Amino acid sequence: MTIRVLVADDQDLVRTGLVMILGAQDGIEVVAEASDGREAVDLARRHRPDVCLLDIRMPKLDGIEVTRLLAGPDVADPIAVVVITTFDLDEYVYGALKAGARGFLLKDAGAAMLVHAVEAAADGEALIDPSVTVRLLSTFAESAPSKQNRPPAEALTEREEEVLGRVAVGHTNAEIADQLFISLSTVKTHLASLMTKLGARNRVELAIWAHESGLTR
Repeated sequence: MTIRVLVADDQDLVRTGLVMILGAQDGIEVVAEASDGREAVDLARRHRPDVCLLDIRMPKLDGIEVTRLLAGPDVADPIAVVVITTFDLDEYVYGALKAGARGFLLKDAGAAMLVHAVEAAADGEALIDPSVTVRLLSTFAESAPSKQNRPPAEALTEREEEVLGRVAVGHTNAEIADQLFISLSTVKTHLASLMTKLGARNRVELAIWAHESGLTR
């Protein structure tokens, strides 16, 4: 199936580059481009892409607010969102993930990582670059307004904690299966159980819960 993507970035050269990279891939089609946050919301609701690739800093509505409107907790039919940012603006990443983004990339991540992130988001997974995941999420989990994590609806098993810890540092399902010597379907079963117990909608929310709970320290 073709993955339909919306690209939103207020810098014309950056947006054009993202569109060219994605458009050159088999199985990916860029169905809309937006130069500001309000346009991104309008086009996303009109075209219903599989994935929205959003810059954090945009006029009219920033990427965090756009993410909240398209993928937030109150959205009945959320669209997968991947946010992109520059390293010196990484304080916005935590807010975007809390708003419902499925993953994030730094703008210098490279074409292969960009394509991987879009494919992962379309497949229901999340790509949080392992090279920055621990530094960013642990830093902003600690610096975010203090709040007590909602306790699990049911106690986590030892295996579920092992899976959760690996999700929190950006490992894929396949990597977790290899590391724990279990099947891919078993990993997915554990993830489904974790989402139910923790009230999480996706891997990113699982990762944030793990960091805020100190599981990755």
